[in-house]
Amino acid sequence: MSQASPPAVRTLAPRVGVFLAAFALWLLLTGSLATEEIVAGLLVSLVATLLAADHAALLGGLRLSPSAPWHLLRYLGVFCLALLRSNLDMARRVLSPSLPLRPAVVTVQTGLRSPLARLILANSITLTPGTLTVDVEDDRLLVHWIDCPPGTDLTGATNAIAAAFERHLKGFLH
Repeated sequence: MSQASPPAVRTLAPRVGVFLAAFALWLLLTGSLATEEIVAGLLVSLVATLLAADHAALLGGLRLSPSAPWHLLRYLGVFCLALLRSNLDMARRVLSPSLPLRPAVVTVQTGLRSPLARLILANSITLTPGTLTVDVEDDRLLVHWIDCPPGTDLTGATNAIAAAFERHLKGFLH
């Protein structure tokens, strides 16, 4: 029987991650391992971490694994393809006004658990023309869909709108 980590450890881990990322970025940008640069980088990273402390918990949804960068790249590819397809579809609808529009507000269910994962999914849906995330509540997203096929149910809407994004987001987010 495993026990959950104490609250102090859960809130400290994202902050340490932010500190380490800020310090690594500092070292990369300065390109120097001089003592003055390291001390300045530590101080700037500490200040940045303290200023971002309230928002660091959002990064707790990241899944750090060797395959995470690969999943991120695959997600970006899927997103760009969906963006291109939806833009072409919207252009076709604008240029052919006779095409039917069947707007509807549908519910999409997600298996993503972290607030960061849900935020990225909701933004991905909103950024693709023809869909707009209206609300996120627990594991459901309320989405305005410009062309909802008749008889679409929860599973159909989820598969059509969010499944491809979600499949790849699960590789680097909880």
